[in-house]
Parts: sequence; C-alpha cells; structure tokens
Amino acid sequence: MISTSSKYAIKGVLYLAMYSHETKKIMVKDICKPINVPQAYLAKLLQELSRQHIVSSTRGPKGGFYLSGKDRCQPLINIVNAIDGHKRLKSCMLSLKTCDLNKPCPMHKLFSPAKANLIKSLENKTINDIAKDIANGISFLPL
Repeated sequence: MISTSSKYAIKGVLYLAMYSHETKKIMVKDICKPINVPQAYLAKLLQELSRQHIVSSTRGPKGGFYLSGKDRCQPLINIVNAIDGHKRLKSCMLSLKTCDLNKPCPMHKLFSPAKANLIKSLENKTINDIAKDIANGISFLPL
C-alpha cells in the first residue's frame, strides 16, 4: 500500500526528527548509511519533501536538511502524499481503474477496512509522535 519511496522518505524524516534541528542541519550523505537508503535516491526524496514544505533545508557550507518545529507537527500522511500522490493509498489493490463500493474488485471488501485504518492512522500521527516513540523505546528504528 505504501511504496518503497515513501518508506525511505519516512525513514529519512525520522532520522532528521531524531538528530536535527534549526541549528543542526544534516547532509544527505550522513543520513543514507544509517537508514540504509541509496544517497541519490534519498536526496531526491528529501528535495521533494523540502519543496512541499514537509522538511526544511538550507544551502551552503553549513547547509543540509532539518526539521523545524512546524515540520515536526506534520502528519505522516503528508509524507506519503508528497511522494506517492494522494491517490496511491486509495487506489485499487488489483490496479483496476474502476473499483469502488458500486463496482468493487474481488479484493475490495477484504482490503478496504485495512486501507481506511491505515489512512486514518497516518492522518492522526505526526512526525513528532513517532520520533517520541523511538526516543522513549516504544518503537525501534535502527538509526
């Protein structure tokens, strides 16, 4: 349901949530190894998130990516939508163009509740919520 690109973007953002702030910017080359994402791929993802005002960045010798207080309040759904588009999570699991309550695919009833729950969770959890869980040992992300 979530693309590899979105998963990589979320890992990158969570790394920034744990280790960056307005006065401590992090370069892509320093993020990619700990989160096991190719550098060029991560750079493109973070640039897109920066363009969409989900992460912040500064150019120059002391530049890099970071999360501002406002960035940390972003719901996770914004990351997924920025990378995959708004339709990805709502699309048919069998990739049929016409799949809805009126004309469901064979998998629609099976996956529809799970997709609705996932979307709701992504809308209700912020970057900061997940970072706090990692910091408090409630969840684990090898960083």
